[in-house]
Order: sequence, then structure tokens, then C-alpha cells
Amino acid sequence: MLLADRHHGLRDSVRGLLEMEFETVFMVADEASVVEGAGRLKPSVVVLDLSLAHGDLRSLLARLAERSPGSKVLMLTVHDEATVAKAALAAGAAGVVLKSKLTNDLLPAVNALRAGKHYLSPELMT
Repeated sequence: MLLADRHHGLRDSVRGLLEMEFETVFMVADEASVVEGAGRLKPSVVVLDLSLAHGDLRSLLARLAERSPGSKVLMLTVHDEATVAKAALAAGAAGVVLKSKLTNDLLPAVNALRAGKHYLSPELMT
């Protein structure tokens, strides 16, 4: 599992949730590190803060797919607009979870991606 989020406190919270189900969670805090980490680790799922894309999500997801073709990307976002989720899916993400719903949605989302499915926080399905 690879977790990429620049916010230290949130990253620790997300890691705690993920460690309930996964033995090892690698954490990074910037775009370059997530691309390099995905290439080196080849994780099944990359949990990625949308803000790390700096407005160019399609490019970031393309680099991740090139370095680790088997990895599925789960985006974390504070934006609760359905258009943000649709744009993330169109760019190549396999799922989108609202940061405000991490406690309920994170593990089901990761499990859905590992099973080859997509996942959206229910609030984004409008």
C-alpha cells in the first residue's frame, strides 16, 4: 500500500485506518515521491491526495500508470462536487473518497479497487 498526502496529521490518520487491514503502508508527501515509490514498490493500490496533482491529474496518473501499470489509484479529496469525482475517474483514477468520509469509506474503497471495481463515496454519486 502506498499513501501520498502532504498533510502530516491526515496522513497519519489514513495510515492508521489502512494498517487495520494491511501489514505495510508506505507514506510519501509529494508528487515526485509517489511516482518514484509506485515504480519501486508496485503497490496494488495508491491512495493519493488530489491536491498533490497541482492541477494536472491526468499527467500524474499517466506517470503512475507508466511506472506501476498494475496499481489502482484511489483519490482522496475535500471537494464534494460530483464533477471533481468524474474528472478524477476520467483522468484514470479507479476511485474517489471524500476526506470527510474516510472512516466509513476508505477500507471499502481500497477493497473494491483490489477486487477490480471502482468506488465513489456515496455523496459523490449525484
